[in-house]
Amino acid sequence: MHIFLTGGTGYVGSAALDAFVHAGYQVDALVRNSEKAAQVQAHGARPVLGDVTSQATWVDAAAAADGVVHAAIDYGARGAQVDRAALDGILGLPARDGRFVIYTSGVWVLGPAAAPVDERAPLNPAEQVSWRPAHEQRVLDASRAGLRAIVVRPGIVYGGTRGIVGDLFKDAANGLVRVIGTGENHWPLIYDRDLGDLFVRVAASAKASGIYHANDEGDERVNDIVAAIAAHAPIRPDVRHVPLAEARSKIGVYADALALDQIVRGPRARALGWRPTLHSVAGNAARLFEEWRRGREAPVNR
Repeated sequence: MHIFLTGGTGYVGSAALDAFVHAGYQVDALVRNSEKAAQVQAHGARPVLGDVTSQATWVDAAAAADGVVHAAIDYGARGAQVDRAALDGILGLPARDGRFVIYTSGVWVLGPAAAPVDERAPLNPAEQVSWRPAHEQRVLDASRAGLRAIVVRPGIVYGGTRGIVGDLFKDAANGLVRVIGTGENHWPLIYDRDLGDLFVRVAASAKASGIYHANDEGDERVNDIVAAIAAHAPIRPDVRHVPLAEARSKIGVYADALALDQIVRGPRARALGWRPTLHSVAGNAARLFEEWRRGREAPVNR
């Protein structure tokens, strides 16, 4: 099977790229420059030089694929605009028998969830991702035109050197970890390699469509994650709890997203036979800290 992938050098996209390549798929990955092209090529994919906001640079490559996996994201003020432009091109591809689209969203669209919620839950998005539900629905509505439309909502991704949990390892190594709020909130989490496996499973299953939650269902509290990471730092770091109002004044609505208390379930993903190999950051802190260290020392930090 032939996949066109956006965001192939990003945190989520690189996990998807490795999983598809290891599963024997042909992967064309959209990249912005020659350095990123070399990265995806080294991982077994064919680079397509272009920009997600410029359809002319990639639409032909996407049209030639059996499916499109959209994992690119812009974390700046133009995030919604960039994502909308990507969907304009992806959902405008000519009809093709069996074509599918996998859109990467996230569990923050669910909002606060102190009791377990699954893929059927109504949405109450954090302000950070207030634009996401409309984009999800746009993808899902494309199924009416015969497209196999899939939305994957990862939890907070861990593994390697990047992401929110990767920043906790970095902060612990530097001696100071800041926790927003009380730290008693639960984070839905997912190991990057397990997330990649879910992408492959939904692509491979001809009947897979709709929404899939990707998290390990470990229901870990932030305080427990931080304590486990701190125990494996070279020097035990100070841990400071930052009041939400103070954090919001410094990093805006991102603070509210990090302070969400969420317990998330993914029965539809598990119905595909998907089973996460890791179920805890705290329980695997030593292994993950070593993985983080090795990644920091690697010549290319993807």
